[in-house]
Amino acid sequence: MANKENGIVKEYKIYALTTDPVYIGTGGYTIGRVDNTIVRDPITKVPKIPGSSLAGVWRYYTVLEILSKIKDVKPKREDIKNQHNGTTINEKIKNWINKQNQSGQNNKWDTSKWYFFEGNTLIDLTCAGQDNVPQEELANITATTNEGKTGHCGHCLVCKGFGFSKKDISWQGMIFFSDLNILFFPVFTMYGTKWITTKRKLEELGLNGLTEPTDNKVLTKNGNEGHINLGWLYLEVDSTNKLDTKMESLKTQFKFDNFQLDDTNIIVVPEGLFSQIVNSNLEVRTSVSIDPITGAAKEGALFTSEAIPRGTILYGNVRIFDKSGFNGIDSKLDPLPEASKLECALKESKHFFETLGIGGMTTRGFGRLKVIFGKDLEEKSNPTVESNFQDTQQTTSQGGKQ
Repeated sequence: MANKENGIVKEYKIYALTTDPVYIGTGGYTIGRVDNTIVRDPITKVPKIPGSSLAGVWRYYTVLEILSKIKDVKPKREDIKNQHNGTTINEKIKNWINKQNQSGQNNKWDTSKWYFFEGNTLIDLTCAGQDNVPQEELANITATTNEGKTGHCGHCLVCKGFGFSKKDISWQGMIFFSDLNILFFPVFTMYGTKWITTKRKLEELGLNGLTEPTDNKVLTKNGNEGHINLGWLYLEVDSTNKLDTKMESLKTQFKFDNFQLDDTNIIVVPEGLFSQIVNSNLEVRTSVSIDPITGAAKEGALFTSEAIPRGTILYGNVRIFDKSGFNGIDSKLDPLPEASKLECALKESKHFFETLGIGGMTTRGFGRLKVIFGKDLEEKSNPTVESNFQDTQQTTSQGGKQ
């Protein structure tokens, strides 16, 4: 279900739970608390996952998902090139699909399914990542260069959904990603692990009417803790403003599969302290290079890296610009996928984040997270957290639930 829609642009809220520490580096070394720092918002100084990182990884995972679904029927690019009927690539693709579906074989190219979008006949792993032959014309994508490069095909759902650029034509794409910002951040306290947030962040979810913490006090559900330590800070709990009277919609639990965040573990902190608490409680890893000859630590090769810790909940949005109505404007771009097919592609490929992750050092215990699509809190007069943080159940083109 789309969060917001104005006819041709659909916006979806997405939430992510880090199941590993996540490291999105700034590049190079810095002088300070750690050697390898992570990306931060320049205004708030709070760490985030940039939309560019999210888009690049999701593009790759969408290619993997499509290839896994069509591997038994996908033609070689030479098969499309050698079609005698038709002069353009689009005509040759349609001719191959017609022959495949009329051949009597079990492997049909069913264009009603999102992954059998007709342009996916040309998809390849090189459609993910940077194009290695950007100076090639779109009409020549069925050919292979002397170096064996093929580049972006410019016809598949990934190229048209995420964008591509060739010598004779460039295409912006149809999917737009925001940054993933921290919504709930885990901090160890004398009462166990608690998740901090702010009034402003909760208002962005549609939870209005909350009281802003004052005098460096914090708000909890019970309000009877007296004082609580958030890392190295020891703060007073406001006993006059309790979350159970201000946040009715948080009485149910947050759910990411087996992970549950109860409202008793949520603490609302002053806006000015949020970045200080977050940056003081990031995970810091100390690493050292090993000398392959001696098997011992190499001298002068000790370095530290920081990361968003496991258990952090982030939020952002994805917007899909339905340009299917642009068909016919430029024959090179025809046909364009419907927004519903792009939505299915994103939802059915996001499971790769749970295994392959995002960011750096993913082979060394970093990067995994669970991404879910949520409903807009503002769409319901009495929203429940559970309905907003669980995947929207939608029937896919395969007739199943996702």
